[in-house]
Amino acid sequence: MTGIDTICTSVLSRIKPGEPEKIKLQALAESLISRINAIGKDEKIDIKTVLVGSSARGTWLSGERDLDIFIMFPPDVEREYLEEKGLYIARKIARNSQSFEERYAEHPYINAIFDGFEVDLVPAFGVESAAAIKSAVDRTPFHNSYVQSRIIGFENEVLLLKQFMKGCSVYGSELKTHGFSGYLAELLIIHYGSFTVVLEAACTWKPGITIDIEKHGKALHKDPLIMIDPTDPARNVAAALSLDNMSIFIDRACEFLKKPDETFFSGHVPEPLDDTGFRNIMAARCTSLFAIEFEPPDVVEDVLYPQIHKLEGSVRELLERYDFRVYNSGAWADGKAIVLFELESAKLPQVKKHTGPQVGSGIHAEAFKAKYKDSNTFSNVYIQNGKYMIEIPRKFTRAKDLLESGITKCGLGKHVALSIKKEYHVLEDDEILNIKNEEFRKFLRRFFEK
Repeated sequence: MTGIDTICTSVLSRIKPGEPEKIKLQALAESLISRINAIGKDEKIDIKTVLVGSSARGTWLSGERDLDIFIMFPPDVEREYLEEKGLYIARKIARNSQSFEERYAEHPYINAIFDGFEVDLVPAFGVESAAAIKSAVDRTPFHNSYVQSRIIGFENEVLLLKQFMKGCSVYGSELKTHGFSGYLAELLIIHYGSFTVVLEAACTWKPGITIDIEKHGKALHKDPLIMIDPTDPARNVAAALSLDNMSIFIDRACEFLKKPDETFFSGHVPEPLDDTGFRNIMAARCTSLFAIEFEPPDVVEDVLYPQIHKLEGSVRELLERYDFRVYNSGAWADGKAIVLFELESAKLPQVKKHTGPQVGSGIHAEAFKAKYKDSNTFSNVYIQNGKYMIEIPRKFTRAKDLLESGITKCGLGKHVALSIKKEYHVLEDDEILNIKNEEFRKFLRRFFEK
């Protein structure tokens, strides 16, 4: 047995679900499906209920207590009917749960807790092929069928790959993470045949690599990794994966093969950054840190995070447009939403050098000179490197003033825009220490330590 084999055996011993866990999950799934089908029969609602996802395919990691149950309606029913009847059935089932809430992705579904398991009860259309989907969730049962027919005997390889990705902090296709989905991990194993071969192949990947298991891709994609969906030739399964997370996976894969160690499978959980640690870091870096704090809208993460990142990008552009150099930025949300910006300096000089048109540019040159004639400037119009120049007062010399006055004019998603317009706070340096949330303090440490 090689060193890698020994490590994989050890890792599997702690991540592979045991028989009691399997039995409990199976019993709950069968009970819920039976009750859903009974409601459909009693109410004369034409449905078919299926368990999908890793729990249906035997590729879930021990301790993951998630069940995805799809309530499938005939494809010819109206969306309004599916939403009304689907939610009616799901709510009726969820009354026996410890807690439940209605969530909304492309259409509403119920998230409930049964016996410690998080269960999504999702209405969907039972279409004939993934190419004929009427909503995004409709393709999931096709993923299920495809993987189930090919993954038997390779489940351990999938578990190892998922855990390795978790150890690299690149697992999860949510728009919060931009990592590898469970389905993508399964397809990589189906394509390459084993965990170690996936890692060996990753060391040869370049951005833009395309994997087409069924050799039926029809569309052009410009993503870092392109995995053509075996059930839908127009779709890239890896579309959510960011270039940075793909690169992290490649780097970790190569490092593991070079020097195998079980620690690669264990994600680093940072200690919360305390006040003293924060002040020491800021004193050493000699930069300025700003936080935009607001109440996040009540939407699912895949709706929230794109809007938070849109805010992050728009505010970054605002700061740079006014000559504030942004070193780093990041976003976090859990009860509060906080977007951080680390600046080279929180203050700029009052004077700003402003470049005008090329000498000899006719009416543009005349307009520039006329605009600044007799105006409140630090200099007359002068010529430098063949262009007209003027030194003028800045509109904003303090980043905090710019942020407090300019955020509402930035590009914001509609839900975040409503939250920002209601209330937001701009915190500078030590003011950020008023945020005591332990998870935020862990994020703050990761923000600096990368």
